[in-house]
Amino acid sequence: MKIAFYGSSLVSSYWNGAATYYRGILRALASHGYDITFYEPDAFDRQQHRDIDPPAYAKSVVYTATTDALNGVLAEAAQADIVIKASGVGVFDAELIEGITRHARPGALKIFWDVDAAATLDEMRGDASHPVLRALPDLDMVLTYGGGPPVVDAYTGFGAALCVPVYNALDPDTHHPVEPDARFACDLAFLGNRLPDREARVEEFFLRPASLLPERQFLIGGNGWESKAMPGNVRHRGHVYTAEHNAFNCTPKAVLNVARDSMANIGFSPATRVFEAAGAAACLITDAWEGIEQFLKPDTEVLVARDGQDVADHLAALTPERARAIGDAALARVLAEHTYSLRAEQVHRLWSEHLSAARDAA
Repeated sequence: MKIAFYGSSLVSSYWNGAATYYRGILRALASHGYDITFYEPDAFDRQQHRDIDPPAYAKSVVYTATTDALNGVLAEAAQADIVIKASGVGVFDAELIEGITRHARPGALKIFWDVDAAATLDEMRGDASHPVLRALPDLDMVLTYGGGPPVVDAYTGFGAALCVPVYNALDPDTHHPVEPDARFACDLAFLGNRLPDREARVEEFFLRPASLLPERQFLIGGNGWESKAMPGNVRHRGHVYTAEHNAFNCTPKAVLNVARDSMANIGFSPATRVFEAAGAAACLITDAWEGIEQFLKPDTEVLVARDGQDVADHLAALTPERARAIGDAALARVLAEHTYSLRAEQVHRLWSEHLSAARDAA
């Protein structure tokens, strides 16, 4: 069964937080026999910062950000059994969502896969002509990588025939424990790009604890932070490639997850970093958001902080022994309940049931 998937990038994580998610879920879906083609534009310097070669589990098609190239790759949707447009491609988003409904053959499954549902829903609430809102009547389903009941209720309220969360997870072959790397040695590390709806929370949950604990060492990785004023005990690493994520997570005493404003507000939205860290058996400190216990048990598998003072208190009290125990418990939990293999089984069953029902109704 052929899948045509239109997304931001499969081969580059540069300014592309969904890369880990795409790779994990598509690799696992390929094991179910799906023939996957991933279409991504040459945009935002992603192709100049590739961090994997084109994978065996999906054909990677990179197209220039021109109308002619766009029309060419959209025409190929007619050959697929399942046609998917992901959110946040960054170029031609409106044309892509309209194009998949126009080019998909009769009987093909048409899906919008939202990797930032909170942001998309906010846009739709403020724009009655939003392209996703216009496309919903022609789509068979919406899949999201987070959001839980609030997102499901919002999408069905907008007219989606079906909305199902397919949460971030762990690919244990990619993210796993490794030996520490002195480049990432510190007491607390944070990895994430500088974004407007995350910056204030990074100031509170990362930079404030650094100020409160001047004797401790802090490390921040990700794009955009080089111009940010920071305490003297904070080092900046810049972009950290996927191949370095395991060492980045395994080396510090603890790593920090900070949700973007929209994700924290809507809840039930664990970032890929949560599962990357747990997969590396890192001791994770996360800002508080509704639904965390669905994924990791507070105080046993993760430390939860309401503000920067909580982060500082957790870090000050954290012994190496407790950090290891929390990391080991988190790894065991995600291996048992939160792998991309399990997520792919969920998606495969959903698609099989939907296509079977459609055939019976024909």
